[in-house]
Amino acid sequence: MADRPVAKPVSEISGASKGDHGSTPSWASVLETFRRAGGSLSRPWEDIFGPLRHGAIDDLVVVGQCGQSIDARVATATGHSRYINGEAGLAHLHRLRALVDAVVIGVGTAIADDPQLTVRRVEGPSPARVILDPNGRLPRHARALAPDGIRRLVITAAGTPTDLPAGVEVVPLGADGGRLAPAAIVAALAACGFRRILVEGGADTLSRFLAAGCLDRLHVLIAPIILGAGRSSLELPPIARVDEAMRVPIRAHALDGEVLLDCDLTAQRVPIGRAKASR
Repeated sequence: MADRPVAKPVSEISGASKGDHGSTPSWASVLETFRRAGGSLSRPWEDIFGPLRHGAIDDLVVVGQCGQSIDARVATATGHSRYINGEAGLAHLHRLRALVDAVVIGVGTAIADDPQLTVRRVEGPSPARVILDPNGRLPRHARALAPDGIRRLVITAAGTPTDLPAGVEVVPLGADGGRLAPAAIVAALAACGFRRILVEGGADTLSRFLAAGCLDRLHVLIAPIILGAGRSSLELPPIARVDEAMRVPIRAHALDGEVLLDCDLTAQRVPIGRAKASR
């Protein structure tokens, strides 16, 4: 029988309420040491966030995140999705935001959910907010464009007219059939000075980054609910046989009744930034 990646033992990590900012005694040390060279993060954070400190393929780290039901749904059949994950899962998402330089969503998610993309449930700085909007659909009143001192970027197809508030950076890219290539997006963000990038959603955007080999890690947060129907968390090109499936090493962590699957995608990651001298 062929060898398969093995899920490591589940570690229990306590979630926290909004009132205490999602902190455990060791979380503050993560914020202080995460970007320093050398050393390890305090436990249990090293197992989850340690792989996000340094890129394995190049000088970039791109992590995807999705919150889903047990049956891999991110929304009901009517499109309702607030909130599939509970407090622990949402706190984990905000921890990811606090540790990256930029958070990316597609314009469909920006219009449907109108997220703030700020860090509120845990301690830490908010990342730059990036909206992928190739066809200029983003309304200027979107909450992600609020002028709060954090960089705001809209990546659009070259030549697309935009109507955005003052201070929003517009990054034009070549488009193919109205779509922006994930590798070109990551390269453009690297040129803007971002080295750690979180692709937060929606499902179509995350799927395209995964299919293009542009993710180093994928964090899947599974909530203890079953929706039965609705939008799937990932939509990838079909395969004919099970042995053609993408198999990846995973670690599982329990988060107060939810499960985090940390998927290592470095074997599929394409080089985008400055390449490592050796792996």
